[in-house]
Amino acid sequence: MDVTTEHPRKVEGPKPGRRVGYAVAILVNAVFLYVVNNLVDWDISWITDDFSRLVWLFNLSLGVTIAVNVIYLFFDPPWFKSLAQIGMLSISLILAVRLWQVFPVEFTGDFPWTGIFRVALVVGIVGVSIGILVELVKLIRIAAGMSQPEA
Repeated sequence: MDVTTEHPRKVEGPKPGRRVGYAVAILVNAVFLYVVNNLVDWDISWITDDFSRLVWLFNLSLGVTIAVNVIYLFFDPPWFKSLAQIGMLSISLILAVRLWQVFPVEFTGDFPWTGIFRVALVVGIVGVSIGILVELVKLIRIAAGMSQPEA
């Protein structure tokens, strides 16, 4: 007769390697926050004044990303990470669409930078949309008890 005993799972915080990754993400996003808030003042020739119309959305996206990574330092179960990713990706999608609409860049010269930038935005929009779907499926699988515990 085979008897198995279920032991209650010990709730642990993130592993040290993941904590380092979260800390690096906080630092990198803080640098981006500084750059975004100073970009127009730096008078970069291809950045138009319309960029200032999007700064609040960049700040929202980067601020939420920083806040979520601070939470991840202490709490990062798979269900929470998927839920947070859906939120962050949704904000990123809104930002990418607004970038397309406002298009705060103006390239000069013979090289087709405008086309490349637009293609990159489309690729980003498609990629973020796929990411949202993937995280939704993960979250549904977790909720249904179909997901394997994270190693």
